[in-house]
Amino acid sequence: MYLRIMTMATLMAASLHLNAQTLEKNYKGLTDGNPISANVFCADPTGLEYNGRLYVYGSNDHQQFIKNGKKGENTYGEIKSIVVFSTDDLVNWTFHGTIDTKRLCSGWTSNPWYVGYGVSWAPSVTWRTKEDGTEEFFLYFCNSSHGVGVLKANSPIGPWTSPLSRLLINYDTKGANKIGTNANFDPGVVIDENGVGWISFGGLGPSQIMPNAARIVKLKPSMTAVDGSAAIIPAPYHFEANELNVMDGKFIYTYCSNWANRSDNDWNAYKKEKGISVSKPNTCTMCYMVSDDPMNPDSWVYKGVYGPHPGMGTNNNHSHLQKFQGNYYYLYHGAPLMQSWQNAGVIDSKTSIFRSICVNKATVNESTQRISTVTPNLTGCTAIKNLDPYTLQEAETMANCGGVMYEDYKNIKTNTKVSTLGNDASENMYIKMKAGAWTLVRNADFGDEGAKSFILRVKGTGKLDIRYNKTSRTTKATVEFASSDWEEKVIDVDPEVFKGKHDLYFVFTEANNVQFDAWNFSHEPATNGIFPIHTTEKPSALFDLNGHRLTGDTPYRGVVIEQYQDANGKMKSRKRMSANPVH
Repeated sequence: MYLRIMTMATLMAASLHLNAQTLEKNYKGLTDGNPISANVFCADPTGLEYNGRLYVYGSNDHQQFIKNGKKGENTYGEIKSIVVFSTDDLVNWTFHGTIDTKRLCSGWTSNPWYVGYGVSWAPSVTWRTKEDGTEEFFLYFCNSSHGVGVLKANSPIGPWTSPLSRLLINYDTKGANKIGTNANFDPGVVIDENGVGWISFGGLGPSQIMPNAARIVKLKPSMTAVDGSAAIIPAPYHFEANELNVMDGKFIYTYCSNWANRSDNDWNAYKKEKGISVSKPNTCTMCYMVSDDPMNPDSWVYKGVYGPHPGMGTNNNHSHLQKFQGNYYYLYHGAPLMQSWQNAGVIDSKTSIFRSICVNKATVNESTQRISTVTPNLTGCTAIKNLDPYTLQEAETMANCGGVMYEDYKNIKTNTKVSTLGNDASENMYIKMKAGAWTLVRNADFGDEGAKSFILRVKGTGKLDIRYNKTSRTTKATVEFASSDWEEKVIDVDPEVFKGKHDLYFVFTEANNVQFDAWNFSHEPATNGIFPIHTTEKPSALFDLNGHRLTGDTPYRGVVIEQYQDANGKMKSRKRMSANPVH
């Protein structure tokens, strides 16, 4: 399959109003891995591993930030969606947009105290493969303090549906916290080694050593109904941020501690009663407990602190422990991006509690269920693999950026088209780039052969420099474009330049109504106006972004959704550049 080169358009630089040396500032450190997003406020992380990628979900603090007019305190009341990111290398993160929980749960009964929808905070997610081979994804979130809702999908990015017309857990759930006492929020879900689902929740109990606000309950096979009564988890100094893991047949419960005064007498009495020797937790730290019989309160053993308060400008704490590619990682939030914006004068110093998700490697012994204390830092994680520049890369995949805007922060998936493949094919999940804006991807490995051509999917009028750092003297290739519709610009590049491993800066030195969607390199030259597309898997069908199947009678150029069989014969789907026309 081939894609014809579009002829370069001549630009009128005077209409673009930018000196090529004037670039947008980065507010995430250029060498830092944290936070995972350099331009989206998000918090309360959870995650799952799927098909070689780590998917991270969180509360959409940016929605509240926009509602506030980019100032003031984050009161959480306008957080009505969930953000989704993913990575396969732990340094380059793809932003998949938001899950619009307000729209999905609009049919819930309107009583806000029990079963109505208000907000979506602190998600927890899991997935499974059923006996028939189909895959199911379940995402749980809290509707303020009133209870826990659930969404369901067949892929980690949706489309999501609300299988219930109400909350899964509320004040009337047997064994749950009652109205007027503690909260039924901050869910933490896990599927154990026998395929049974469990969910923890609860918080905001009395400020004392044993609030008795934490709960756990078994889920029915549907994962959308509780099975029996909830039981208490006797977590000392418990406050919120419940999550669950299973290791070697043992249940690991993690939570954030409260602000109660720590009495040595109280703690010594607790240690004696439980037969433990660990120190009492500091306030607002991440603690963990272990059990082999989760519904038996007496089986839970307090093990200590595995995550300190991160500082970084936030007054709360929330974490998730996630296994990925054989190692464990500590997902948490701080507010380093907000602090950076404040220090630069971008936002007012009184702006507060707009958080950012971070990740650091954790040291875990599964056989003993020992979790060493993690030290949060901005350095983040070391890349576990290189980025492949020869596969289609979304513009939303980046390690850092400056001046990057999405089309709609409040509800990024407003114009989403649902494809027939069961995935969200979002037409507005591209980046809106202004003059001086840039993105960075790390560790692009061109190999010894090197790249001979580059393709850019873009809309608008402008000029893109590909650089090895932000300075113009490192420009290695330039693409000029001018189109009111989406086009794929292809240029030849020097394989002696684009070989080996490099960080890549995509710098838009000139831009007028530019929308940046995707890019990739090729080993093949753009010769005689033809750009070859190669794939190793067996293609099955092609669809446009509206989910319409493309055939030889359907001329189409640009990004398509390809359904294909992998090496194991499993059907999958992905976005990639198409030929012109599709045959």
